[in-house]
Amino acid sequence: MDIAALQQQNTLVLWAAFAAAAVFGFIAQRTHFCTMGAVSDIVNMGSWTRMRMWAAAVAVAMIGFHGMAWLGWIDPAQTIYATGRVIWLSALLGGVLFGIGMVLASGCGSKTLVRIGGGSLKALTVFFVMGFAAYATLSGVLAVLRVNTVDTVAFAMPGGAALPAWLAHVSGLNAGSTGLGLSLLVGGALLVWALSSRDFRTPGNLLGGIGLGLAVTAMWWISGRLGFVAEHPETLESVYLATDTGRMESFSFTAPMAYTQDWLIRFSDASNLLTTGVVAVAGVVLGSFVQSLLDKSFHWEGFRSTQDTALHLAGAALMGVGGVTALGCTVGQGLSGLSTLSLTSVIAVLGIVLGAVLGFRFQMWLLERG
Repeated sequence: MDIAALQQQNTLVLWAAFAAAAVFGFIAQRTHFCTMGAVSDIVNMGSWTRMRMWAAAVAVAMIGFHGMAWLGWIDPAQTIYATGRVIWLSALLGGVLFGIGMVLASGCGSKTLVRIGGGSLKALTVFFVMGFAAYATLSGVLAVLRVNTVDTVAFAMPGGAALPAWLAHVSGLNAGSTGLGLSLLVGGALLVWALSSRDFRTPGNLLGGIGLGLAVTAMWWISGRLGFVAEHPETLESVYLATDTGRMESFSFTAPMAYTQDWLIRFSDASNLLTTGVVAVAGVVLGSFVQSLLDKSFHWEGFRSTQDTALHLAGAALMGVGGVTALGCTVGQGLSGLSTLSLTSVIAVLGIVLGAVLGFRFQMWLLERG
């Protein structure tokens, strides 16, 4: 492969990622997919319907990811979730901060992008603050604090933090078959649980669960197969095209918000290149915008009061810091991470749920105090 062909493939990867993200945004807007909303429905109304949608999406993505790995299309070891070092404190603390933040900011990172597509100026403000806080935690002053404190607390997992790789390592089983078997077991159980409710079995809920799970799977394929080059014509090394981490990636929206703002600020810099994360941010907004026009739900939304503004700003900052510390958001760890069966992702998601519950209790305290 020469440089010209490599550039063409890079462009194809970016367009494919943009299309997959637009589908994600379209479906999320149409089905009201929201992790915070799912937790809120359980806490406030005792309804598990939206959580079943979320579980179905995880199940489909999980089976899809490990199915492709079993076929040899992608390499599960080439994700950020496969590292052999489990930074459990970062995942837990970051998850709690993110969970509190998404309640205060009226939604997680993906929901923020979906709301921007629907006309929310509140969400646009959250986007900028969250991206700024994420950048500071990625490589700024907060990054120094993060690396020298919570990131130092960890334990090693031989074979990697992904449970199939660890199990294959300690048992001597084939990694691909172990991953497929475990994904069918766990993912199948999640699907059975989701489908066991008559309230869940509606076209909208099925579209949200199955459709978003397939969108995550598609991004794994785009990044891990379409974007994989076994031998770069200049470095002669294998490379994953257009990714922020240099590894195989699927959807995640905390760090990409920071990268998107950086790309916009340094647009004229020749070294400033588009990545799948940046185009995914734009794709989700566009997909949501199209759906909001189709169902005539698009409307401008602003802050109601000073308190409303302050809570959204605080929530955005907490999501930016927490999402980077936990290595992902409700989508980055909750859908993409869990699809790899990563132990770190499990810890991060538990932290996010705990943080969301704390956030709801804080909101109730504010209401009672008011």
